[in-house]
Amino acid sequence: MSVSISTPPDDDMVPPEIVATVFYSATVSDSLAILVAETVGSSQRLTWGNQGAMQLLGYGLEDLRTLPAAHLFPTLGGGELKLLLRRERTARMTLPIRTASGATVDAVVITTPAPGGRTWTMRILDTANEQERALRATADAHERRFSALTERSPIPTLLSEQGMRLAHVNDAFCTLVGLRAEQLLGTGWIDTVHEDDLDGVIEQVAAALDGAEVEIQARLVRADGSVRTTVIRFAHLFTPGMGAGFVGTIEDITDRLAFEAKLAHQANHDPLTGLPNRTLLAQYVADRFQAGTSGLACLFLDLDNFKVVNDSLGHTAGDELLVEVANRLGATVRPGDLVARFGGDEFVVVCENVDEEAAVALAGRVSDALARPMRLGGVDIRPYASVGVTVQTAEHVAAEELIRDCDIAMYQAKASGKGRVTVLDQEARAQARDKLRLVAELRDAIERREITMYYQPIFSTRDGQPVAVESLARWNHPERGPISPTVFVPLAEESGLITALGRLVLDETCRQLAEWDHLLGTGVVGRGNVNVSALQLDDNLAAQVAAALDRHSLAPPRIQIEITESALMKDPTSAREVLEQLRDLGVELAIDDFGTGYSSLAYLRHLPVDCLKVDRSFVAELADGHSEIASAVIAMARNLNLCTVAEGVETVEQAEELTRLGATYLQGFSLAEPMSGGHTAAWFAAHSEETP
Repeated sequence: MSVSISTPPDDDMVPPEIVATVFYSATVSDSLAILVAETVGSSQRLTWGNQGAMQLLGYGLEDLRTLPAAHLFPTLGGGELKLLLRRERTARMTLPIRTASGATVDAVVITTPAPGGRTWTMRILDTANEQERALRATADAHERRFSALTERSPIPTLLSEQGMRLAHVNDAFCTLVGLRAEQLLGTGWIDTVHEDDLDGVIEQVAAALDGAEVEIQARLVRADGSVRTTVIRFAHLFTPGMGAGFVGTIEDITDRLAFEAKLAHQANHDPLTGLPNRTLLAQYVADRFQAGTSGLACLFLDLDNFKVVNDSLGHTAGDELLVEVANRLGATVRPGDLVARFGGDEFVVVCENVDEEAAVALAGRVSDALARPMRLGGVDIRPYASVGVTVQTAEHVAAEELIRDCDIAMYQAKASGKGRVTVLDQEARAQARDKLRLVAELRDAIERREITMYYQPIFSTRDGQPVAVESLARWNHPERGPISPTVFVPLAEESGLITALGRLVLDETCRQLAEWDHLLGTGVVGRGNVNVSALQLDDNLAAQVAAALDRHSLAPPRIQIEITESALMKDPTSAREVLEQLRDLGVELAIDDFGTGYSSLAYLRHLPVDCLKVDRSFVAELADGHSEIASAVIAMARNLNLCTVAEGVETVEQAEELTRLGATYLQGFSLAEPMSGGHTAAWFAAHSEETP
């Protein structure tokens, strides 16, 4: 039987006669020893004991009232006696009790503080009984294992056997908050919870006391004032004789959050300048964009001649310039404006609550700030930038349109002379959007193989017979009608579609040659000439040509690759390597539009090519009696042991003159126009019948 002295709620007051009855039974019971201790001055004295206590200890009631509480517990020091007589919670110890004879008996002592913390009820259970001793030993063993487990656990742990008051805290939690256990027991642990998180923690503790298992992220304030962010998990605990409590385990997530924040920062910021990157820029604009409103503006900056800095002073100096530009931008824009590095030497500034005049004024200040001289690699330079400005209008329906429009404006600024500020106008926006649509439609046309091929025969001047065809890509748009190659080929190069377009042309030419072989016999259409863009001159080209030939079971000499002179001269060394790979493959090689570029004739001698194509402009001059250039090209090719193809032959007189000059092959409308694959087959079939 246990008796605790406490103050119940007013609406549940226990009548005095019931209290008296309980105490009467406790008083007359021989098996239960009860003492009452009270703080008197700085120590605790016994003030009352029942019959069981007097029998166990051998004192009379009056003698008992004069005893200091510490006299009963000879093995306890001052600090241990305080743990037994805690003001906040019930305590339980197994320890020897000193009797009136001076002997000691082993007993379990349970102390329960009364409200106010000055009086304790002490229940003493004699463990002399063998059964009780065994049970006690088992209970003690369980408690020691539990204590060892929790004390040595690296997981900070709290234990409450009754309400908010802690009965136990392990070393890991003490280390986490930098306090001693005695500072945390009772309600001291609550003082470590950050004041802004305190209500949430108390709410979760209350839920745990009601039987729930809950967790909360909360900050704990260490003794040195530093703050650790933790996840505290509370589990319900019920202790017989004590009531509802909780077990709290704490996970310190401060370092993990810091690491995650660092990763997030790295994912969204440029490592060189520390500015937000393109990803964060897009999110920033999207968060602030509201269709149908205005006031949001974007400035797109591209440094002029940045490549010159990299090429002349090195990439380290280039990086230094980018960092300085970032610093100047940050110091020039208004508070609250965002400065982001879009990529390379491109930066974007995003402003809120501005009109076009204010945005242009800011762009002017930015240009002036960037243009201040700076010393870089021992050289004084002035960074200039082309700046495109876009202010949100009713026509903008999505956030990305703002970035896209100021990008267009920047290119307009750069095209108009660099170092300028340009505001995107309606016409330019419409043109840019139309160009974007055309790119998308071109991509679809390539994927659907809607780019059709025409073939123009090439004739030998020796016997006038057709010996090859040049493949010419044509795009007949379903709505816009025929679109010139001078429009869609550069568009494919700008938009990165040229490789796909080139593969389509190569594959379709090989397929058509194989089909003609099946219809007309092998060799009737001797060779197909395929034009290749400068952007296709890489290590993949030879493999693509080999794959196309293999796919259609054609010998390599059936294909001649035509590359413009200007494409070769962009990077002659790399171009020569690609040409040698193609030559090793066995295909023929020709230089197109020869004489219109700035080729090095000395370098030309070392290129592994088979043929030069005389540009149509030189052929056209023949009509005016000027044959000097065409004659020189043909003569030079002959001296280099190369064949020649004269393009753009429009008249019989031109054909006769070129033949006289020594051209190997002729190509032009006067001889044969470009035809579809089916018409080309019919044309060659008819021509074969006419040839004896």
